[in-house]
Amino acid sequence: MTATTFASLNLPAALLETLEQLGYQSMTPIQAAALPEILAGHDLIAQSRTGSGKTAAFGIGLLAPINPAFFGCQALVLAPTRELAGQVASSLRTLARGLPNIKIISLCGGTPFGPQVASLEQGAHIVVGTPGRVLDHLQRGTLSLSGLNCLVLDEADRMLDMGFYDSIASIIGYASPRRQTLLFSATYPAGIDSLTARFLRAPKRVEVASETSSPSITQRFYEVTAEQRLPAVLRLLAAERPQPCIAFCQTRQQCQELESLLNANRVSALALHGDLEQRERDQVLALFANQSCSVLVATDVAARGIDVEGVAAVINVELSPDPAVHTHRIGRSGRAGQPGLALSLVAARELGRARAIEEQLGAPLDWQPLERLPDYLDSPLLAPMRTLAIAGGRKDKVRPGDLLGALTGEAGLPADAIGKISISDFQALVAIRWDLAKTALQSLEAGKIKGRRFKVRLL
Repeated sequence: MTATTFASLNLPAALLETLEQLGYQSMTPIQAAALPEILAGHDLIAQSRTGSGKTAAFGIGLLAPINPAFFGCQALVLAPTRELAGQVASSLRTLARGLPNIKIISLCGGTPFGPQVASLEQGAHIVVGTPGRVLDHLQRGTLSLSGLNCLVLDEADRMLDMGFYDSIASIIGYASPRRQTLLFSATYPAGIDSLTARFLRAPKRVEVASETSSPSITQRFYEVTAEQRLPAVLRLLAAERPQPCIAFCQTRQQCQELESLLNANRVSALALHGDLEQRERDQVLALFANQSCSVLVATDVAARGIDVEGVAAVINVELSPDPAVHTHRIGRSGRAGQPGLALSLVAARELGRARAIEEQLGAPLDWQPLERLPDYLDSPLLAPMRTLAIAGGRKDKVRPGDLLGALTGEAGLPADAIGKISISDFQALVAIRWDLAKTALQSLEAGKIKGRRFKVRLL
């Protein structure tokens, strides 16, 4: 038994069994460095690049000592955005599925306050949320941190960038002084020093695979004029045909213009920006995650916290003025040891931004001529899957196995035609291979799931 296997840690048998079922063969470098310190009860500062396995690192660490018999908030995870908080909560539920009666809830803005209060009244072992909404609950007395054992500050650098320092300080004022505090960050800006000095006790520090060096990500840069920028995205897609792909824009307007151009040219694209309602944002993210969208066109703030496996390429439609943001963007490609690709379009006025990236990398940038790219897409770039939305979820006792059974049973679909299944309280989303999606829709409309009829629609 090596030190990089989860079995080498003092973890509950049920948690080890779940990790084995999930195919967690061995710890990633950040997990191997952080977990022994977390399980030993130390405060921790952990720095690692996006996609390095940090969510599982703190998730396993905070789940191991949870007492199911005490229905108070024993662990709190703060995240910078609703999307990231939702993904963290989903990951924790997956890790906790073999543990008895562990309740995990999300507290984020943009969603109704009342149902959150009702969930808190029933008790929760773990709370995941954004600083603003968590502080709101604390101030109203609907959340108590008197029994808190572990506080996690996830993506602390982004929370500081977004102005959450005062909210975090206020939240910590409500927490037990005996708590363990874990701070995870991709970068280490100056503001983190004051945060750690004030709120962490003799923290251990681990740093793994700094984002400034991402050897598994190939970067190419193309100089463009302002008029060439959006059509150049089509040329990049024609040359590489990456699926799925994220195209980062600087503004909402740029997002909308690119989404329209791509769809008009037979590219399956969806936009994600701050003007969307939370329900719309959630749906766009779900469609992208289950391969029902080929290109996600997103602004940085909206895309913060996206965690989708197997992103083939990132396109920087316009370079960010901040080299650290550039690093966060390209970190979404090449995850879990897979090679990634980052393609950047650079207008003359952004050459200073390119030089800043070059200085950070410590190596010359790979500039490629735009004219070598194809002029147009010779065939559509369509998503391989389509998504069925079923008006039944956890509250209706609908489980993934029920949907899989209905689709492979009465509907007669082959198992490999069914993709990701995600279930929320009142809805289930199922990815179906595009050529069989209408067949699946008709079958579920005519049939039953767990002996009941549910409304079904194709997104």
